[in-house]
Amino acid sequence: MSLVDVTDLTVEFGPLRAVDGLSFRLEQGAALALVGESGSGKSTVAAALLGLHRGTGARVGGAIEVAGVDVQEAPEEALRRLRGGKAAMVFQDPLSSLDPYYAIGDQIAEVYRVHTRASRRAARARAVEVLDRVGIPDPARRSRSRPHEFSGGMRQRALIAMALACEPDLLIADEPTTALDVTVQAQLLDLLHTLREETGMGLLLVTHDVGVAAESVDEVLVMRHGRSVEHGPVVAVLGSPAQTYTRELLGAVPRVDAPRTASEAAEEPAEEPAEGPAQVVLEATGLRRAFGRGKRAFTAVDDVSLTIHRGETVGIVGESGSGKTTLGRMLVGLLEPTAGEVRYEGHARVGVDPAVQMVFQDPVSSLNPRRSVGESIADPLRARGRGRDEGRIRGRVRELLERVGLDAAHYDRYPHEFSGGQRQRIGIARALAADPRVIVCDEPVSALDVTTQAQVVALLGELQRELGLALVFVAHDLAVVRQVSDRVVVMRRGRIVEQGPADEVYDNPQDPYTKQLLAAVPALDPRIAALRRAARRELAAV
Repeated sequence: MSLVDVTDLTVEFGPLRAVDGLSFRLEQGAALALVGESGSGKSTVAAALLGLHRGTGARVGGAIEVAGVDVQEAPEEALRRLRGGKAAMVFQDPLSSLDPYYAIGDQIAEVYRVHTRASRRAARARAVEVLDRVGIPDPARRSRSRPHEFSGGMRQRALIAMALACEPDLLIADEPTTALDVTVQAQLLDLLHTLREETGMGLLLVTHDVGVAAESVDEVLVMRHGRSVEHGPVVAVLGSPAQTYTRELLGAVPRVDAPRTASEAAEEPAEEPAEGPAQVVLEATGLRRAFGRGKRAFTAVDDVSLTIHRGETVGIVGESGSGKTTLGRMLVGLLEPTAGEVRYEGHARVGVDPAVQMVFQDPVSSLNPRRSVGESIADPLRARGRGRDEGRIRGRVRELLERVGLDAAHYDRYPHEFSGGQRQRIGIARALAADPRVIVCDEPVSALDVTTQAQVVALLGELQRELGLALVFVAHDLAVVRQVSDRVVVMRRGRIVEQGPADEVYDNPQDPYTKQLLAAVPALDPRIAALRRAARRELAAV
């Protein structure tokens, strides 16, 4: 009997059929990845395996059997025993999955007690045990920490620990590495692989990142519009895809080992700068930013200097906590430096300058959910004293919406009515409303699928060429940064450890930290991924 057996699964939300006749099996100890763009139905399938659509108004058809439980027919009590007991789920956003008021260890212990009726002491001991198993240092002490005291990678490890508490037969991981830097991502993927080897559990991985799938699974099922496009061994599907859509999906994946194409590198801005292509528009000198005081003081950025020229893209890479975002916010003026200065076109800048704008990582949190997107885009226009003629403002916003590939009629819609990629386009339109010379992009594509990611990156490049913009591209995705950047700055612990032309840094890295980052990037070839995983294990054992 298969661990998971899905036959002709359909899931409908009102008139929308999110999953349409999907069938697949997963054997005990095996690993399967559901891969596809946003809206392909991947997460809807994962939720259906645990009966999470029950009571939501969704219509679920077909047959679903998980660990011997008929999910469609099982009573609520049987489903509760299945969830967390025989099958556990790790969600994309650990902050929304963990209670901010309770210690991590208490939350894991509670899950264990619900399923095993163990004593409080035994449950606490189990929580410490599984936190240690997933690599949380000093697990007894850290089990008393609350979620906000953990980094993003540690919170994801804590969720995996919670899932492992009852020794499930199946682990469902829904985008478990989204928004994590490459080294933490590699550690989590290695952890999942090791846990499979040691426990024999099955893994269903939901991801839009084809590289993550190559690192982690035996089989791949490619989804589009709720249907299966291609399904087979990971080596065959990723190495020799049979379907056009799969080839297109793989073609959209940025490659860390591929330099920018000659046409990309050769294209110049449409407007020639008055002082030549080397004109410096933004310059940072000796930037330092500290948070806190006394013994708790923390220096996030320490003595960083760099220049940004008109029409160029500078990529800034590094792990979480390296100071990338803090540096970007100082360049924009959202944070004042503790020391050093930022100069725009040769003049010391104080506060926020409309000429330097920012596109944020999470457009959901940067757009007011109670205001139409048109009104949010109009804010910079009104702030610059253009608020007297509402007709002209509305016309300009419509132009900007069309400029970023959206419909001008979307002015009165609200953020929740748009996809992630569309919301990011709205963020770009809002930045353009101020007529900037420099745009700082803070992880602008980290949560987007590869095709949407490619569309947003192409849009930024098109705008840069037409308007002569300088772009600062802050990201943890080294492959994307290589494809978009003229120069790359590598940061670690608040300092620049290496910088130079993108191809030089990537093809001939000098600093050991840069080499470590590049070695952690997922490989699309599963055989190369296996060799890299073995190398990381050997290094960790030394």
